[in-house]
Amino acid sequence: MAREAASVGRTRRALTTRLSSWGLHELTDTTQLLASELITNALRHAHGPIRVHLRVHDALLRCEVEDADPNGPVPRTAGADAESGRGIELVDALAQAWGSDATLTGKTTWFELPLPSSGHDITYATPTP
Repeated sequence: MAREAASVGRTRRALTTRLSSWGLHELTDTTQLLASELITNALRHAHGPIRVHLRVHDALLRCEVEDADPNGPVPRTAGADAESGRGIELVDALAQAWGSDATLTGKTTWFELPLPSSGHDITYATPTP
């Protein structure tokens, strides 16, 4: 993904297309919101390439955002008038699980959402632009 603000919108559209092709329309809004937060964090705090991966496994949708910063996200409480700082708080509130794993080149921050039904038994994996 290009390191520019417009990349967030392009990735949101790509996620929508992928979720639609998998029949997971119900997860679109939450996936878009949480992925946007993680991508924005990567754009603000990391240098180098950013990659987004989306897959289904074990009745969960998993979205991963990989960047070159080895430091994981730190949850904090934003002040009432703050214009930023609520991203990880949103991820924590809306995802079934989330975390950050070190990689050889930085980290992968991820979240998981439960699938709306157990009818998805195929593992899907695709990088998004």
